[in-house]
Amino acid sequence: MRTIYKICPALLWRDAEAAGLFSGAPIDIQDGYLHFSTAEQVRETAARHFAGQSDLLLIAIDADSLGPALRYEPSRGGDLFPHLYAHLPLSAVRWVKPLPLGQDGQHVFPDLDA
Repeated sequence: MRTIYKICPALLWRDAEAAGLFSGAPIDIQDGYLHFSTAEQVRETAARHFAGQSDLLLIAIDADSLGPALRYEPSRGGDLFPHLYAHLPLSAVRWVKPLPLGQDGQHVFPDLDA
């Protein structure tokens, strides 16, 4: 099983849980797809796009369950990033964990599934 990751403000994720699916953060809606990262990419994503932000969650998603709507496309530095051209069904979520800030101001990640 391939796992991909989404960093999400807790309040936005609570809205998704209430709705039964995740429609995306403002940047996802603007770009027309949901942005995800692989295990190798997610720490840099946090540092670049969520620096200093607290009250975040890390969501692990079963990439294999998303079908052809999930595409790996070039982005930062030419790396292939997972982009979902659909809403995220909550049935694809493997787990949701807090992504707190450490004393050094960097996010503290749980163990990741590669």
